Amino acid sequence: MFSDPQKNIAELSLADGMKVVDLGAGSGFYTIEAAKKVGTRGMVYAVDVQQDLLNKIKNSASLVGLHNIEVVWGNIEKIGGTKLREAVADRIILSNTLFQIAVGDRDNLALEAKRLLKSGGKLLVVDWMGGSPLSPKTVVPQMLAESIFQKAGFQLEKGFDAGDHHYGIIFKRP
Repeated sequence: MFSDPQKNIAELSLADGMKVVDLGAGSGFYTIEAAKKVGTRGMVYAVDVQQDLLNKIKNSASLVGLHNIEVVWGNIEKIGGTKLREAVADRIILSNTLFQIAVGDRDNLALEAKRLLKSGGKLLVVDWMGGSPLSPKTVVPQMLAESIFQKAGFQLEKGFDAGDHHYGIIFKRP
């Protein structure tokens, strides 16, 4: 099976009222699923550098009656680039994004995620495995992803099966 946002988000133990940041939100599949889980008292911040994708997320959310999504035009590769305040998030989602980040910017991405996440909060990383006919030319292997976020101070909580072509990792911010 291809990567399933609903199944993968279940690994984050989202609850009513939580605040979630979707870094590199793209088309918003994870944003929409997270918004359903955190309810009307919760909030999901969809951050992306592409304004047209953010507009698509807004439209998709409206179509399904979700009003707890805020789109943020920002740069996840710079510390402070998301324009969100420190420790705003209970949970962070980074799905199908890490492979697109230049090698020199990956540490900044990890530090920005750490800046946004509350102590005790969790980070979900889902990204492409190599060797699949569908995977992009450049992938970030799971062990490298783990080291990037551990170097930034995250604790590895667990890895999980995120679909036939993806790996999934849950980190915790101490």
